[in-house]
Amino acid sequence: MFAGGILRCGPPRPIILTSLFFLCLITSTHSNEVQSLMKFKSSVQSSNESIFSSWTEANSPCSFTGIVCNTNGFVSEINLAQKQLAGTLPLDSICALQSLEKISLESNFLHGSISEELRKCTNLKYLDLGGNFFNGAVPDLSSLNKLQYLNLNASGITGAFPWKSLENLTSLTFFSLGDNLLEKTPFPSEVLKLEKLYWLYLTNCSITGNIPLGIGNLTLLENLELSDNYLYGEIPADIVKLHKLRQLELYDNSLSGKIPLGFGNLTNLVNFDASNNHLEGDLAELRFLTNIASLQLFQNQLSGTIPQEFGDFKSLAEISLYDNKLTGSLPRNLGSWIGLEFIDVSDNSLSGHIPPDMCKNNKINELALLNNSFTGSIPETYANCTSLERFRLSRNSLSGVVPSGIWSLPNLKLIDLTMNKFEGPIASDIGKANSLAQLFLSGNQFSGELPLEISEATSLVSIQLSSNQFSGHLPEMIGKLKKLSSLDLDNNNLSGVIPSSISSCVSLNEINLAGNSLYGEIPASIGSLPTLNSLNLSSNKLSGEVPSSLSPRTLSLLDLSNNQLFGSIPEPLAISAFRDGFVGNPGLCSQTLKNFQPCSSESGRSKTHRTLLLCLMAGLIVLLVSSAYFLFMKLNHNKFEMPLKTSSWDVKQYHVLNFNENEIIQGIRAENLIGSGGSGNVYKIVLKSGAEFAVKHIWTSNQSNRGSCRSSSAMLKRSSRSPEFDAEVATLSSIRHVNVVKLYCSITSEDSSLLVYELLPNGSLWDRLHTCNNKKTKMGWEVRYDIALGAARGLEYLHHGCDRPVIHRDVKSSNILLDEEWKPRIADFGLAKIVQGGAGNWTHVIAGTLGYMAPEYAYTVKVTEKSDVYSFGVVLMELVTGKRPIEAEFGENKDIVHWVCSNMRSSKETYIELVDSTIAKHFKEAAMKVLRIATLCTAKIPSSRPSMRTVVQMLEEAEPCSLTNITVTMDD
Repeated sequence: MFAGGILRCGPPRPIILTSLFFLCLITSTHSNEVQSLMKFKSSVQSSNESIFSSWTEANSPCSFTGIVCNTNGFVSEINLAQKQLAGTLPLDSICALQSLEKISLESNFLHGSISEELRKCTNLKYLDLGGNFFNGAVPDLSSLNKLQYLNLNASGITGAFPWKSLENLTSLTFFSLGDNLLEKTPFPSEVLKLEKLYWLYLTNCSITGNIPLGIGNLTLLENLELSDNYLYGEIPADIVKLHKLRQLELYDNSLSGKIPLGFGNLTNLVNFDASNNHLEGDLAELRFLTNIASLQLFQNQLSGTIPQEFGDFKSLAEISLYDNKLTGSLPRNLGSWIGLEFIDVSDNSLSGHIPPDMCKNNKINELALLNNSFTGSIPETYANCTSLERFRLSRNSLSGVVPSGIWSLPNLKLIDLTMNKFEGPIASDIGKANSLAQLFLSGNQFSGELPLEISEATSLVSIQLSSNQFSGHLPEMIGKLKKLSSLDLDNNNLSGVIPSSISSCVSLNEINLAGNSLYGEIPASIGSLPTLNSLNLSSNKLSGEVPSSLSPRTLSLLDLSNNQLFGSIPEPLAISAFRDGFVGNPGLCSQTLKNFQPCSSESGRSKTHRTLLLCLMAGLIVLLVSSAYFLFMKLNHNKFEMPLKTSSWDVKQYHVLNFNENEIIQGIRAENLIGSGGSGNVYKIVLKSGAEFAVKHIWTSNQSNRGSCRSSSAMLKRSSRSPEFDAEVATLSSIRHVNVVKLYCSITSEDSSLLVYELLPNGSLWDRLHTCNNKKTKMGWEVRYDIALGAARGLEYLHHGCDRPVIHRDVKSSNILLDEEWKPRIADFGLAKIVQGGAGNWTHVIAGTLGYMAPEYAYTVKVTEKSDVYSFGVVLMELVTGKRPIEAEFGENKDIVHWVCSNMRSSKETYIELVDSTIAKHFKEAAMKVLRIATLCTAKIPSSRPSMRTVVQMLEEAEPCSLTNITVTMDD
């Protein structure tokens, strides 16, 4: 009975053991999963502390933030996308999670390699590592045969991709590999076997050759992107089988031939971009794409007319067909359904009238029809187009009066009506154009006076009204335009005097008022404009003397010819470069310039004589009073008998010093001047000990006294500390980096600001590339590469290594200095900004240098680190090509970025010719890698540019292979 009772009441012993075994197994597995996740946590960090607050050993992993468990309680998903994670990826721990099916870590800051341990994640169905900063190649993926979703887009990977692995990944429905610097390869045939794909993104991953026949077998595709590769040949005929296709992106390749017959069958297509190729033929096949919303076919060789059916497309919002050979007119009903958001059909041979309804529903932001043969007037409907930001109709045959409402559109940044037949006045409502930055009206028949209200359009950066029939006076209050950088009013009928308020336009670098009837004197204050680079006042009726305030240090063009000026040409301006700019003024004289009468006691007018005599008498009186005062002070043994004491100077040391500041101060003399930076003059100072330093004298913000001073005391006079000085000191004093110029100390007093920093004997990169031909030949590719990498590391430190990011704002080759070993230093921080928070800083003036400035800078005036990245990309292009940022061979209004990017799309033989001919042949491929990095840096959209940290990584991977010298000794 006892035994029977036991048998009835207790479970069998094997069941107990089995239950205990599974309980122990589950407990052990859970413990292992916690340990794996804790190791992952220790390998990464996040600026968001709450992300890992729940990740403790006391908690179940299923309660960890970003972790999902399956019904058995095992970890099946890691979802930590966009969590600001930084660090390396411990795949050995992650892949120890045996039930793991999903890893989502995109858009973080993960770096290092993707290790071979990834092979052990055999249950993965979803892997997303895109938008990170990994390096090196991807391991073999064959074991991940359950994978359905694979995203490695913009992950930083390089080298050869394991395309062969794809043969095992037949369940893939989503495959994105683009925007990585992979090894060049023909179109991988393995992709054509992934018949379940609905999404294929292979943009910018170095694919070469033809798009193969067989692409039409991927019939489930909704998205196909193969842009920015090295593809050539025709678009395959069987692409028309992809009936589900909604987006097709083929831009920036070298595709040729016609749009395939039957392409119109792709009626689900919403976005089609095959721009920047060599396509030809007409657009007839596209007239059936009734669902198209965005059509981008610019920069091809397409011909024929634009189908009238485009006017009936109810979803069409963006159309860009510029730089083709299209003829005929735009569809009359274009945009009449929902209104366009963007249209650019520039650089064709189109004609006819402008369709009236493209701004329906007020959505369009850019309307560009320039360089065609359009006729008629601007439809009145555009006077109410408040969404419009860029209105470009230049180089057509348009006529009539501009609808008055256009001048005051609130969001309009650019009006370009150059080279048409427009007439009538500029409406006074232009004063309400709060966003207007660029006003281009040259080469028309505009007339009337310039409205006084134009001075209220304070966002104006450039006014170009040349070759019209404007009359009357210049607006007296033009000085309100503080952002104005160029003022071109030449060849009009303007009269009156040049208003003195023009000197308040502190951003002006170009003034052209030639060919008018202006009279009176040239305002002396015009010479105080801090960035004035070009001044053309020729062919007017100006009188008086040439202002001595004009300085050859800032001016590269000075033309005052054919006026009624008289008196002596100021000595600093009496140089051969400016000689032609003074001809046609019979009253001018010079002791230096040829073909001008010498200045003598007989020359000039009586008024000049009287003025000179009064000045001499006044000077004599001042001299006598000063001498008497000095004698009085000497006799009384006043304290000022002694030289200026050291205690009157404020010396701030940032490195150990072994010199006296008086030696530095006494060395600020004209004969020691070695250059000019963005914010001051630079002097070479040699101390008694033989030590050499570079000393920068920071210019004051009011630069009217930047004349040709000779004495050190005159050079050191300042009215107040300048913001440029504060910027440079704040930046450099806190920086310790081998690729940033070393600041030893600052020396300031009540009226002076000096910076003492290391002297770099090889000058600037600009000098070595563009002005020292004999030394340029010594700059082989290895030297140039080291300069590129070093300068990149310096900028990386500024952007990412400081407590707060430092934006240089004037990166250029002349601001990269070279030491005795040709190692680079970033210099001239006179424009630098320390980011106080947020994505960028706003500045009130256009800073930087033409040719290096990012395109968004001129329109948004917003500075971010990506603006520096663009400028550095231009420097990389200089290093590879040996060209200046702006050369005549690039074409009118074109720069090195346009020239390089245009040629990069040609054949390999063509683009290899971009490399400087002085670079050895075996290094040209290595140089091309850097040039490709430069094109990424100079992307038009700031967010598309890499960070400087990524640029450094890419440059490190582009290190050239050195040839080893082998010496063979022959025994006799």
